[in-house]
This record gives sequence, structure tokens and C-alpha cells, in this order.
Amino acid sequence: MTSTSSSFPERIEISGEGLVLRDWTEADLASMPGLFDDPDIAYWTPIVSPFDAEAARTRLGRDRQLRADGTAILLAITVDGGAPLGEVMLRRAPEGTEIGYAVGPAHRGQGLAVRAVRLMAGYAFEHLGAEQVILELEAENAASVAVAAKAGFRLLQVPLITGQEKGRPYELQTWGLARPGGAPS
Repeated sequence: MTSTSSSFPERIEISGEGLVLRDWTEADLASMPGLFDDPDIAYWTPIVSPFDAEAARTRLGRDRQLRADGTAILLAITVDGGAPLGEVMLRRAPEGTEIGYAVGPAHRGQGLAVRAVRLMAGYAFEHLGAEQVILELEAENAASVAVAAKAGFRLLQVPLITGQEKGRPYELQTWGLARPGGAPS
């Protein structure tokens, strides 16, 4: 699994912490609405809502285009490489290497997001040479704040990111995790 600074490998599978993060496939399309067509995901993330079969096909195509562009990877969160339980994303951006995630409503409360975030951070450090990875989240999103803290991230003293998504304003905090053995963030 080697990569250059401008591209990601064609296939990625990351194992550890009782999880397998793997590429999305056409076989996952039928599962995606059950994971992403959820009021919490609609509210806290930019994932489209309602999320139906067409949205699933569009998301799979977008995943493949972002990877080809070297911008982002979106991986299914699984326990064994089989059925997807959620998604974890890694995005290269001017502000840093960002991680995002969404766990299907039936699979919450199992520590999947914390473990997936830690695995993806490890991938970013080892394979992309990232010095720090970040999470951008709303302070009111208690579940995501808990994930950030449990995964070892610290709230960074940087300006809030403000904007509007789906007709509502947001203010995102930036949480950071430094490369192990690196300088504190």
C-alpha cells in the first residue's frame, strides 16, 4: 500500500482494532440507504438527504472520482470485510489531512467511529506522511465530540469554520491529533 503525494492506491484495506476498513463496491449499494438515510446524518453531515438508491450510486461514483483525483478516500467500516456498518473518510485539504465518519443508526454505541478514526489516522501518518490529522465538528454534536476525545484528539485553538449547509448555519471546531512522537498540536 504505497502512495504518492498526489494519488491514493487503487485499492485500500486497513485492518486493526477489530475492524476492516475497505473499499465500497457495487455490492454495497443496497446497504447504503439504511446507513445514510438517517436524521442525524442528514443534520450533522453534508451527506445528501433523503439518501436513496440513486444517492448511493452517486456517492460510489463520487468516491471513485475523489480517489482518482487524489483528494479523498471513502472506506466502508466493517468488522470482517463484509457488511458495511458506516463510512470513514480521509481528505487532503489546504488546512490539513481531515477525517470524517458516519455510522449507521443500527450500529452506533459499539465504538466503531472511534476505532475507524484511529485506524484512518494511523494510515494517514504511515502512508501519507501526515504530521497531524484533524476532525472538523460542531460543538453541539455531543456524539462527535466524544469520538474526538476518545480517539485522542485535542481541541485546537484555531478560528471556527463557519458556513451554511442544507439551509442551516454551522460553526465547526477543529480537533487535532499529532503524529505519534511528533510535536504536540
